[in-house]
Amino acid sequence: MVITILEAKVESDKQSLLKIAYSKAVANLDKGIVETFLVSDALDNNVWRIMTVWKDREALSAMRFSGEIPKGVLIFKEAGVEPVLTLLGVAAYAHA
Repeated sequence: MVITILEAKVESDKQSLLKIAYSKAVANLDKGIVETFLVSDALDNNVWRIMTVWKDREALSAMRFSGEIPKGVLIFKEAGVEPVLTLLGVAAYAHA
């Protein structure tokens, strides 16, 4: 599994646009997405992240090299900001 984190500072007057764009985008998830979250920072409520768990690196690569702008980037652009990407490889995994 691979996790992507898109992060940007979103001013409070644009946060509803971010939430609406996220809700619309997740109605049709890209192939290979296991789960995704829209989260706000607990200490700075203007910092927002989209955290997405991908089945594997190949699924993420297929989306990234499709020639289309990633949905997560488009979501943040709806709120007028450009996100920063962090890519994480999952070394171990557990759930209840």
